[in-house]
Amino acid sequence: MSADGELGPLIAETGAGLTPEERKERGRAARKRAPRSSHADWEPPPGRRDPLDVLISQDGDRVDFLVPIRHRRMGASPFTFYRGTAAIMAGDLGVSPSSGLWTQICGDAHLSNFGVFASPERELVFDVNDFDETLVGPWEWDIKRLAASLVLAGRDIGLPPERARAAARASVASYQRAMRAFGSMSTLELWYDRFTADDIRGYVGVAAHDKHFDRGVRRARRRTSLRSFEKLGEVVDGRPRLRSDPPLLIPFRDLVGDYAPGDWEERVRNAYEQYLATLSDERQALLSRFEMVDIALKVVGVGSVGTRCFVALMIGRNPDDPLLLQVKEAGPSALSDALGPTRYDNQGRRVVEGQRLMQAFGDALLGWSRVGDGRRDFYWRQLKDMKGSADVEAMDGDRLVGYARICGRTLARAHARAGDSVAIAGYLGKSDTFARAITRFAELYADRAEADYRRFAEALDAGDVESRAPVEAPVQE
Repeated sequence: MSADGELGPLIAETGAGLTPEERKERGRAARKRAPRSSHADWEPPPGRRDPLDVLISQDGDRVDFLVPIRHRRMGASPFTFYRGTAAIMAGDLGVSPSSGLWTQICGDAHLSNFGVFASPERELVFDVNDFDETLVGPWEWDIKRLAASLVLAGRDIGLPPERARAAARASVASYQRAMRAFGSMSTLELWYDRFTADDIRGYVGVAAHDKHFDRGVRRARRRTSLRSFEKLGEVVDGRPRLRSDPPLLIPFRDLVGDYAPGDWEERVRNAYEQYLATLSDERQALLSRFEMVDIALKVVGVGSVGTRCFVALMIGRNPDDPLLLQVKEAGPSALSDALGPTRYDNQGRRVVEGQRLMQAFGDALLGWSRVGDGRRDFYWRQLKDMKGSADVEAMDGDRLVGYARICGRTLARAHARAGDSVAIAGYLGKSDTFARAITRFAELYADRAEADYRRFAEALDAGDVESRAPVEAPVQE
C-alpha cells in the first residue's frame, strides 16, 4: 500500500513492537479514558443536526429521479429507515465515549450488511459484506450500530422487548468472546480465519436438516452470474443485452437527457480500463476473455439508492457464459465529518482497501476507477457470486439471537485483522459490564431512531422530503 493510503496510521493501532502483556495492559488502561459502563449512556448531543437536513443534503448529489425511491424504501419501517442513517449516527457517536483503540471499521455494521458469498474455492463463507462507509475509527461504533439494529429488527418483527434486548446482548457477548479468542491466536492463524456455512450450524446449533437454513444456503448457491443474467438480461436477435425495467434497471440505450448513452457509456468504458489496472495480472487475463456488451443504471439497497450504480454485462465464449459487474459510486464516507477524510485519493480505493483488510476472502474482481470528469469515484465487483443475506422478517426470537451471535463473532474477526485484538480484548475483559452497557445503549438509540423515523414519515406524507425530484425516469418512449 502506498504512502498516501491509510495503513501507516493503522499499523500503530495493531500493537506492533509490543509484547502481548503490554498490549493487554494498553487495553486495560483505556478503561480509565472510557469506562466500559460509560457506553450505556446516550442522549442527543447538544446542537444535534436535524436528521431530515442530513438526509436531504445527501439527496443533492444523487440521481434526481431515483431519490423518491430512496425515500419510499426508508419510509417502510424504522428498521429500513435506520439502514440509511449511517451519517446521522456518526454525528451522534462523535461525542460518545471512546476507548481510543482504533481499527478499520465497516462504518455501517447493521445486521443486513452481513451475509454469505463464495470464496475462491467456491465455498460459502459468512462475513461483513458492505464497506461503502469504511474508515479507520473507533471499533465501538460498529458494535453499537449492530446492537441498535438488532433491537430495531426485533421490534420490527414483533418480538417482545426482552427478546430484542437478548439479541443485542448476544451480539456483544459473542464479539467479546471472539475477540478474546482472536487475541490468543497466532498472527497467521487469525489472518486465515474464516467462517463458513457449515461453521454457522455448529456455532448457533442449527439442526442438521433445518429446512429454513438449508433453503437459504441453496438460494445463495444459485445466485451466480448465469442466474442473474436470466433475471436481468435477454437475448434479442441473437445478441445478449440487459432488460429494461425502469426506474429500477435502465439500459443506457434507453436513457435520454443528462444520461444520454453516448456520454455515460463512453465514460464507463474508459473507466473500465482504469479498473483493470487495479487488478492483478491473472485477473486482468481472466477479464480479457470477456467483452462488455451492455451497461445499465441499476437501483440497489436502501441508503445507496440514488447514487450512480451501474451494471455491466460481460459475455465470454457465448451468451451462456455471462459475467455481471457492478460499478458503484463511492463518495466520501458518511463518517468522514466525524472522523476526518480518507487519506486515499480515490473513494473507490478507500472502499476496496477497507474491504480487503476486513474480509477473510474478498471478491476476486474487486477494484476501483474514476469516471468522467474526475469528480466521481467508483468501485467494481461481481454483481452476484453466491451472495445471500438473512431474511429478517422470517426470523423468530431464537433465530435473531443466533444470527446476532454470528454477526458479533464476524465483526470481531474483521476488527482483529486490522487492529489490536489483544488490546481490545484487554479493554473488554471477561465480565459482562460492556455487554450490559451496549445493550442499554442499543435500546436508547433504537428509541431515538424510531423518533427520527416518525419525523421522516410525517415529512414524507406531507411531501416535504420528496425534494425536487421528478418521479418519471428520463427514458425513450
